[in-house]
Amino acid sequence: MTAVSAVLGAFTDAWSRRRVIVGVYLALRLVSYSVLAPLLAALIGFSVSLSAQSALTDQDIAGFILSPAGFVAAVLVLSLLLVVEVLGFALMTAIWRSGAQERFETVRTAVFAVAHRGWPLLQFAVLFVLRVLVLAAPFVLAGLLVAWMLLSDYDINYYLTQKPTEALVAAALIGLLVLLLAALLLVQLTGWALSLHLVLFAKTAPTAAFRESAALMAGKKFRLQRKILVWLLLRFLMLNAVALLAGLILNLIPFDLESGLRGVLTVTLAVAALWMLARLVISALALAALARVIDGLYAPDAALEVPPAPRAKGVKARLLGAIGVLAVVVGVGFWAGARIIDGISTKDNVEIIAHRGAAGIRPENTLASVEQALEDGADWVEIDVQETADGQIVVVHDSDFMKLAGVDLKVWNATMEDLAEIDIGGWFDPVYADQRTPLLREVLERARDRAKVLIELKYYGHNENLEHRVIEIVEDLGMQDQVATMSLKYPLVQKMLELRPDWPSGVLAATAVGDLSGLDGDFVAVSAGRASPWLARSLENRGKALFVWTVNDPLEMSKMISMGADGLITDEPALARKVVAARADLSTPERLVLWLTEELGIALNDKAYRDGSP
Repeated sequence: MTAVSAVLGAFTDAWSRRRVIVGVYLALRLVSYSVLAPLLAALIGFSVSLSAQSALTDQDIAGFILSPAGFVAAVLVLSLLLVVEVLGFALMTAIWRSGAQERFETVRTAVFAVAHRGWPLLQFAVLFVLRVLVLAAPFVLAGLLVAWMLLSDYDINYYLTQKPTEALVAAALIGLLVLLLAALLLVQLTGWALSLHLVLFAKTAPTAAFRESAALMAGKKFRLQRKILVWLLLRFLMLNAVALLAGLILNLIPFDLESGLRGVLTVTLAVAALWMLARLVISALALAALARVIDGLYAPDAALEVPPAPRAKGVKARLLGAIGVLAVVVGVGFWAGARIIDGISTKDNVEIIAHRGAAGIRPENTLASVEQALEDGADWVEIDVQETADGQIVVVHDSDFMKLAGVDLKVWNATMEDLAEIDIGGWFDPVYADQRTPLLREVLERARDRAKVLIELKYYGHNENLEHRVIEIVEDLGMQDQVATMSLKYPLVQKMLELRPDWPSGVLAATAVGDLSGLDGDFVAVSAGRASPWLARSLENRGKALFVWTVNDPLEMSKMISMGADGLITDEPALARKVVAARADLSTPERLVLWLTEELGIALNDKAYRDGSP
């Protein structure tokens, strides 16, 4: 039997028992998420409690993870996540080993077998994670070394956008390391393929299961490796085929902002429901098929222990009845909730923050982009500031000019005379070849009484007196009530708050763990992926605002507003204005459907942006 036919046969077998497999998979996911969510939250909370802050941001996270306590916390988090996968695989394996023909008895037997070996399975999961980490560690360290050697001379944004030879070489080397790690893991995992069977059925100690599995798999690993590769390919093709089909259906509909966001609502729910159902079924069948493939390598006479008979008759009927009642309650609850929500009058209260000016249609951090943002009605213009060698405060994001002009010059080594020679707009369009790095003073003068200015203080380790110089310029222009500051470095946010407590100041967090609302400051700016209703509510309860970056798609803008964002940091301030206006005509349930639409990966703006970092 070829690898292809064996895997196809496993999928066929899984399909023949699809009702049991999909039902068990769905139940496990629901239960595991409800259990894992508080456990992960508690673990993250404990990790943060080891520091002196209520949350860890960016550089803090890197330092924490590399610390002994952070490493232990990361391993625990990985272990918790893997437990779900181990239990799912164990349940699928137990289903194949169940001798019962009736669906209810099959599930009952499988669940009993897994629950009976719960503690050893947990130990097995932890050992499995540790073994994978040990295998991956040298490759991760090698990848970090490659990045340090080849990608540390210039600002990282230059490598990401321009993709010079060094970046391509680094990508190739890191890609090679990933492939080597994947090959090593494939070899090792196939050697451990029967370790779960040994723990679950033979009651082998988790510490001995890996060794005994390797002995049993001697001479069989290569065949299993081919089957796993075929299985991965089939699973990938099926999931992507479903996603492609959903995308094609939605893309055939001429959605556009001018005709209103309501046009997106007409088919989203049906397509979303079918897409999510198809993904669930494919994931369940794929997991069961993999369990079937591996189960074929184990002793065929290994039977499950039969659970004790139910004490009372009619257990199945009562269980099905309870499920039915629950389904009715949930359905009525959703219907009633929708009616109640629809009766609530909601009004958007969000500010439009132009990211580096209107960076979607003008070169970033130039007077041209600032002027465009002002014309587009932005409430705020967000800019980045640094110090030059001659003590001037200039508006520039990167630490050098490689991305913008191909000039190898650090900002802190540059003088205003140097900057007068560097074209920072021609890369965008030759029309803007006259644009030069502006002074903070010039931007403030341009924005005075037209929009507020959100100043991000950029720290690359060479600042001498950045905060004081920014304060001096703002106060000299009398614009204290028209500015706010933020930074990625939390201690420097605290410093700014000490210097000017009456100025709005906030934390810019690209990534974070813990309670961001507990950090000092008037607002928190996070990436769209980090934003959540919980974070918005937590900040609101503390009297703080939530800014989200960099949001350029209409559906994502609508989603962020629905979540409770107080400010949208966007390259397209004019587009954001249109979204706010379009949302005014939608009911609350319709806005929630738009949220779901964005979750499906649907976008109304396919424009490519050069740099979406804060």
